[in-house]
Amino acid sequence: MPTAINLRQAVFALADALDLVGIDEVQHGKRVAYMALACARRLGMDTNTQRRLFHAALLHDCGVSSSRMHERLIGGLDWEGAHEHCEVGYALLKDFAPLADLADIIRYHHTHWRDRPAHLDADTARLANLVYLADRADALAAPYYGSNIFVARRLVREKLRPLAGDLFEPGLLATFLDLSATEAFWWSLEPRHLDHFLLEMESESEPIKMGMEAMGHLAYIFARIVDAKSPYTRQHSEGVARLARRLGEWTGLPPQQCEELEIAGLLHDLGKLRVPDEILDKHGPLNEAEWDIMQRHSFETWQILRRIQGLEDVATWAGYHHEALDGSGYPFRVGAAQMSIETRIIAVADIFQAFAQDRPYRAGLSAREILAYLEQAAARGTVDADVVALIAEHLDESWAAACATGPCTSCAMKGPAQEVV
Repeated sequence: MPTAINLRQAVFALADALDLVGIDEVQHGKRVAYMALACARRLGMDTNTQRRLFHAALLHDCGVSSSRMHERLIGGLDWEGAHEHCEVGYALLKDFAPLADLADIIRYHHTHWRDRPAHLDADTARLANLVYLADRADALAAPYYGSNIFVARRLVREKLRPLAGDLFEPGLLATFLDLSATEAFWWSLEPRHLDHFLLEMESESEPIKMGMEAMGHLAYIFARIVDAKSPYTRQHSEGVARLARRLGEWTGLPPQQCEELEIAGLLHDLGKLRVPDEILDKHGPLNEAEWDIMQRHSFETWQILRRIQGLEDVATWAGYHHEALDGSGYPFRVGAAQMSIETRIIAVADIFQAFAQDRPYRAGLSAREILAYLEQAAARGTVDADVVALIAEHLDESWAAACATGPCTSCAMKGPAQEVV
């Protein structure tokens, strides 16, 4: 893995993943980023401040992975418990140096202007309030996207105007009301125009140096968001990552590839953010329509990760984790010739860890029961027999790696993090 990863590409990838939580209501974070940045530019904020605001707006809901919670987030102006996801997002980012300067903005992005804490510096307080303003404007406008956006313009402006000095800093609200009076402001939020804006923003960024520890920490943040999607998948990605790394070491892969395998394991289920909560938590077999939705998750993972230059291999290993050697897997239906040893390792690690966990439709299996299943799959030609043989040779260690708790080897974040909601 190269040491130069473009931070903005990584931020955009995380924003893409967060978009999936909305299922069909997507681009909330990106619309908030556009509106907040438009206000910042009108106010003449400096380039550094604009960058900080833009990234914070894109990631402001990183404490949310539940589709039920997302419905609440876009369902009204304010509600009790709105600060929960703010605290979670803060906890995820505060120790990750490249994005730590966003943590307080995210922590206070649902704090009313009149209630801003005295210890918060003035610049951060304003940026957090600007994200809050754009966030609530988008929540109010959400029902009208794709229909009559100018109904939204009137409604949003009428709802927000009386809140100056209470929920929102008066100067910020005045700037928003000035900008949102124009038709162009609202047309710019349409998907094709918004995508063009985002491409321009991405092209302006410069690569920054990110070592393996930083990349591992970022992958761990992604994994925490994904695994909180359902109570049945807590620490699934971390378990897959640990076991994949061990399998890579037992295979004799170089240390760097083993570290990359761990990162692929952490990231392999990003696409599950698009699966509705009720499907993941269903007590019983999925019907055909639900299974079609579930199968899409590995394709979404591949699409998100492949946009980050330098993670192309990791994107393939993660995106192919449900492929099979005989071509019967999904979503690409590739066969053995297109499945590298790393892909085969991730596939086996995913099966082992998933079967070790309780799921709504079955209890977790023992290590020997999982091994028996994997040996049968190897005999059918769907998973790699050599990788399964390594599981058999190191069964107790495989179980310990898949079922342990705590951060993975390359994760920089230490200690417990708050739960994602």
